[in-house]
Amino acid sequence: MGEKEGLLARASRVFDLPADAVAGAPRVEIIGDGELRMAPHRGILAYGTEEIHISGGKMVVLVRGQGLELRAMTPEELLITGEIRAVEFMR
Repeated sequence: MGEKEGLLARASRVFDLPADAVAGAPRVEIIGDGELRMAPHRGILAYGTEEIHISGGKMVVLVRGQGLELRAMTPEELLITGEIRAVEFMR
């Protein structure tokens, strides 16, 4: 596994690509405390106004807050709004 990670890191540097794009890891963008975008994703695992669990493939992204709402979702990207208080990455 370490050899593969080394290859991905080298490819990222050689081709000037973000490491997350090369490794297939989800990209999470948080704007202030009211908006979260994630791409790619593999679906919603649990949904509520205080917690949303998102599958990111090898990890689960847990969004906690108040008044959370899934505002948009395509097969590639999703948008969550509300008062975001915490984001956890669980393997």
